[in-house]
Amino acid sequence: MNNSYISPFAKPVYVMLKPVGSVCNLACDYCYYLEKGKLYPEVKNHIMSDQLLEKFIKDYLECQTMPQVLFTWHGGETLMRPISFYKKALELQQKYGRGRQIDNCIQTNGTLLTDDWCRFFKENNFLVGISIDGPQEFHDEYRRNRQGLPSFYKVMKGIELLKKHQVEYNAMAVVNDYNVDFPLEFYHFFKEIDCHFIQFAPIVERLGFHQDGTKLTSPEQQDANIKLAPFSVDSGKWGDFLCTIFDEWLKEDVGNYYIQLFDATLANWVGEQPGVCTLARTCGHAGVMEFNGDLYACDHFVFPEYKLGNIYTQTLTEMMYSQNQLKFGADKYDKLPTQCKECEFLFACNGECPKNRFLHTASGEPGLNYLCKGYKKFFKHVAPYMDFMKKELLAQRPPANVMQWAKENRDTL
Repeated sequence: MNNSYISPFAKPVYVMLKPVGSVCNLACDYCYYLEKGKLYPEVKNHIMSDQLLEKFIKDYLECQTMPQVLFTWHGGETLMRPISFYKKALELQQKYGRGRQIDNCIQTNGTLLTDDWCRFFKENNFLVGISIDGPQEFHDEYRRNRQGLPSFYKVMKGIELLKKHQVEYNAMAVVNDYNVDFPLEFYHFFKEIDCHFIQFAPIVERLGFHQDGTKLTSPEQQDANIKLAPFSVDSGKWGDFLCTIFDEWLKEDVGNYYIQLFDATLANWVGEQPGVCTLARTCGHAGVMEFNGDLYACDHFVFPEYKLGNIYTQTLTEMMYSQNQLKFGADKYDKLPTQCKECEFLFACNGECPKNRFLHTASGEPGLNYLCKGYKKFFKHVAPYMDFMKKELLAQRPPANVMQWAKENRDTL
């Protein structure tokens, strides 16, 4: 298991920050951030003020109880704020940090990266998350700018700059209805660009009409007019995608290329925290703060009914440990349908993300995850390998031994 991914569980309070709200220079078809601007129709400039930046940093550091503190900068597109904004943030971190180790992670689409940005990230030890959906044909299918022009070449230029300046980065790759059919091409691409840390994010969205004016819907909404978005990944194909890449990874890449979902699955197999909230027993650990100080339960639940309050009127600790947020976190397990609670793989998936739980079980109970079929297929497929890696870990041997074991037992597995 690898710790290079950002885990919300290691921190008592973990809040992602959106310094430009949902503003972005791209207009990706499946983006669930872009239209969150409709939550604030009266605001023209969705940019975090210096006053709010200082308040957040001061309050965030004050509510931490551990010597290491993590700041995660999210978007919209984070690089639409100038380097001077982040320099100010670093100064404020030092001002209020009281000598603690402070780490920064920033998520970007990569198109605005320059030598100056990369020098800044290297000098200040930022971990950079790059959104890239595989080879050009797959990436440009949905990730285009407002004029409809493709973004792949600009992203690749950004990745080359990160490498040139030796900036640590990982890839956030959205799996959709199109690229899910090409798992090997997808995986080989990341190996070709020498990206050793990969996060696969299955896209599942429903289109309807939310009361806040947005077209994306929360899972509680059950309406005959709500339709699955056409770019959503097929559940069965999601399982096939994972199984195919797992088999390829098993040949020679264990311990060299780190795939977050595989790491998290092994963690659950061993009984440790999975490092990714979707596969954890409870959620509510990772809030998100908008450009104006509004705090929401999770970045997938930026809807009015999941607003916890505002940092100008309540502390982060009060909001993140409020009854509403504690219930939101506990509901992940408590609201599982009977079919899930009786499933042999409940320990591995824990019902996955609540935002995807809009199906009904065979007996008519609500709350079944749309991706259940795919995950079940994946867990069944990897079970013997996970069992072996668990034994190796418990014996304090490297789980990468699974590669040789798999070769020796190919005919019996």
